[in-house]
Amino acid sequence: MAARATGRVTTAMVMALTLAASLAACDRSPALDDGADIQTPVATAPRKQADGPPPSPTLQAVKARGRLNCGVHEGLVGFAYTDNRGQWRGFDVDFCRAMAAAILGNPDAVRFVPLNGEQRFDALTAERIDVLWRSTSWTMTRDAGDGLSFAGVNYYDGQGFLVRRSLNLNSAAELNGARVCVQAGSTTELNAADYFRARGIDYRAIVLRNEEEARQAYSREQCDAYSADISALAAIRTTLSDPQAHAILPDVVSKEPLGPVVRRGDEQWTALVRWTLNAVILAEELGVTRANAEALSKDSRDPRIRRLLGEEGDMGAELGLDRRWARNAIMAVGNYGEIFDKNLGSQSTLDLARGLNAQWNARPGGLIYALPIR
Repeated sequence: MAARATGRVTTAMVMALTLAASLAACDRSPALDDGADIQTPVATAPRKQADGPPPSPTLQAVKARGRLNCGVHEGLVGFAYTDNRGQWRGFDVDFCRAMAAAILGNPDAVRFVPLNGEQRFDALTAERIDVLWRSTSWTMTRDAGDGLSFAGVNYYDGQGFLVRRSLNLNSAAELNGARVCVQAGSTTELNAADYFRARGIDYRAIVLRNEEEARQAYSREQCDAYSADISALAAIRTTLSDPQAHAILPDVVSKEPLGPVVRRGDEQWTALVRWTLNAVILAEELGVTRANAEALSKDSRDPRIRRLLGEEGDMGAELGLDRRWARNAIMAVGNYGEIFDKNLGSQSTLDLARGLNAQWNARPGGLIYALPIR
């Protein structure tokens, strides 16, 4: 009995050893065949590429030509327009200049390309411009389906209605049977339709090819109301022969987050646009201005300010920029609050309140909130 049991165990052991040897031979790599030491594999985190992110083709093109091609509005007071000397001015224009300063160290190294609503996206995809700063609303279809990406929000707006005071209207709900001028191919046209349809209000849309034609049609009284972003309505009212004869109704019928647009697929360029915007927003939060940025870069002990101004770390390297990129942008055009006040706020003809565009920690607070630079 014992001898048979021993024989059975020996046979099983031989079979097991043979199978193990066969499996080991199948799994053996060429390196192990050379007699290399066998080590137990351990899980490791993916290694970050030592040379950083792939270079941005858009950034390379901008540096090679020595100029940023920036798409802007054809002419909208406060946002993008030419003054009596032919110089471009405005809220969006200053963000173009901030980018030029961050990239090239020169806020004047910009070619402004005026575009209407129909042209703006084609100009971007055809690479006629590097970035679009043109009062453009961030929507799902634009962001997800058109080969475009939004890099942030620089102005929170909403759609409203401009009417003549002589009509004695108190609300857009009283526009039953009215003729309403809207711009073709814009979110304005769609939002107006949604507003009146949801309330069962009859109206007649007067659809014009561009903003200028819509403004002229309204001024000629071809429509009873003009619907657009409230900031645009405030700008348009200043161009009418008697601005005080017109009022913006209190109704806000949509959310219009306006921001810069870039081509999808160039992630480093998208990040560069996003963080230039965030740099000037953060500058306002931290009290860094156009006038004191240079002094603070030398004297401030606040690590957030020192990172922002390039005195600690090298935050520009990830963007393909010099470490002083944010300081250059701020010293060129100021912080977000300075840009707003000069073009849209108390120092401008529009005199718009900060409202939603106040800093998150202001009193009352708004929606402007910078991502941390660290």
